[in-house]
Amino acid sequence: MPVHTSGSSQGSHGRGAGLGLALASALAFGGSGVAAKPLIEAGLDPLHVVWLRVAGAAVVMLPLAVRHRALLRRRPALLAGFGLLAVAGVQACYFAALSRIPVGVALLVEYLAPALVLGWVRFVQRRPVSRAAALGVVLAAGGLACVVEVWSGLSFDPLGLLLALGAACCQVGYFVLADQGSEAGEEAPDPLGVIAYGLLVGAAVLTVVARPWTMDWSVLAGSAHLNGTAVPAFALLTWIVLVATVVAYITGVLSVRRLSPQVAGVVACLEAVIATVLAWVLLGEHLSAPQVLGGAVVLVGAFIAQSSTPAKGSAEPVATGGAERELSARGTAA
Repeated sequence: MPVHTSGSSQGSHGRGAGLGLALASALAFGGSGVAAKPLIEAGLDPLHVVWLRVAGAAVVMLPLAVRHRALLRRRPALLAGFGLLAVAGVQACYFAALSRIPVGVALLVEYLAPALVLGWVRFVQRRPVSRAAALGVVLAAGGLACVVEVWSGLSFDPLGLLLALGAACCQVGYFVLADQGSEAGEEAPDPLGVIAYGLLVGAAVLTVVARPWTMDWSVLAGSAHLNGTAVPAFALLTWIVLVATVVAYITGVLSVRRLSPQVAGVVACLEAVIATVLAWVLLGEHLSAPQVLGGAVVLVGAFIAQSSTPAKGSAEPVATGGAERELSARGTAA
């Protein structure tokens, strides 16, 4: 039998662990662009880099998929949804949006996901949302606009904006589906199994979209340049697969299960800040004063959102970011 501890102690520990995992996930996801950009500059198509990332991670997670093969029978809809939305949907919509609108605009629209999660809770579930959580989202979105310097490349392309919004909706699916079954105890679907099958489904979908048979595979045998330094292209790909995908998804899903989709979503906004800082340090890209200020505002927004929110398992309603029991129950019944 487990040692019985007070609810506040358990809540504090759970929230601390969840925040640590969410930050680790943001750091891992944020490092993907720094490693991917040299590969793209070396001659790989962006969609081919995405396919290599997801397919490579699927191969790494394949033993876990075999181990948790019972999930195919128990939760096929969850596995398909996670693969289509959280893996393939986010990537495909985001890169398609980049072909029509500036990177900063696409990134800003995609990271409207935390606000959309709050909208799901408020208008779909008809449950109140705390002012602190809403304020955190507003601050994070405003700070993110400064980080990506959205004003430097504004252009209105309806289809491009719609694709970026599609990426945001798919990211909402990532946070909501990652939380499914988290309150079911031992009956909850194993998160590693869900991620493994999600990557397999995502790789299959992206194979049709990216058409990897047209890729110049010789690029991976050569070198890419990281701020003037020659780095083996395969080493960069290894980082993208193992850290920016496998570690990023595992820590991200586990953080959602310890926090809540809306809180983890706000903390995930730090990914853009981390990506910008890493590009400054490793790629020599200039970091302007508005970007520094925006990063600070994102941090403040994330802090407000999580500090006002009880951890999973507390008696507080999800309206203030607490347990997602009702969300999980409805998702399971769907």
